[in-house]
Amino acid sequence: MTTIERKEFLDQKAAQYEHPQFIETDPVQIPHLYTHKQDIEIAGFLTATISWGNRKSILTNAHKLMNIMGNSPHDFILSHTPTDLERLEGFVHRTFNAIDASYFMTALKHLYTQYPDMESIFIPFAKDIDLQKALHEYRSYFFSIPHPSRTTKHVSDPMRNSAAKRLHMFLRWMVRPDTAGVDLGIWKSLNTSQLSCPLDVHSGNVARTLKILKRKQNDGKAVLELDTALRKLDPIDPVKYDYALFGLGVFEGF
Repeated sequence: MTTIERKEFLDQKAAQYEHPQFIETDPVQIPHLYTHKQDIEIAGFLTATISWGNRKSILTNAHKLMNIMGNSPHDFILSHTPTDLERLEGFVHRTFNAIDASYFMTALKHLYTQYPDMESIFIPFAKDIDLQKALHEYRSYFFSIPHPSRTTKHVSDPMRNSAAKRLHMFLRWMVRPDTAGVDLGIWKSLNTSQLSCPLDVHSGNVARTLKILKRKQNDGKAVLELDTALRKLDPIDPVKYDYALFGLGVFEGF
């Protein structure tokens, strides 16, 4: 494949998979349940956090979290008491359990009592080229109050060479316009050009097959390499190709 052929192929596949039908089996359907900005942020962040493993299980457990919050995430976060957090007893998604979920609720309450929305934390640290530092600073803030040491593993740090796949997916949901009906585009202060590809086993394998990624590990260095390649294909909206890479890997076995 020439560079031009590769771009044409990926453009076509990105357009094919960025379609409302995509959300029928994807975790992005959870934040789509809401219209209030803070509800969308909270639903998106919690859902992205548990988005690994079986997709059916992800959706089941994300809905459980929403139900525990009375399907009013922002109201619950602001008003919950320690007694309310007892509703989380028994909750588990793989290694994310009730202890982790309880801290996430507590940390989000701390956040929303200091900031009007989650977007406001990212803005001061966003670089023109990427949001890696902004994610690092967000993580630092998220764990700035007393927390269980076990819970820190559930928010990755791209500054420590993590691919931070789930966080980059969350940012894609929040930042990319909702033109095609998949992403939500509620954060207006950040640009699509700053986004990084949510690199996982599927997108990584397809990217290597297409020879736009050489690094074998799916880590922070691989994200940088893939970002560089995708930004050459589309410097304004490189992460649209996440749909192409993911769709080719999951739905076509490319």
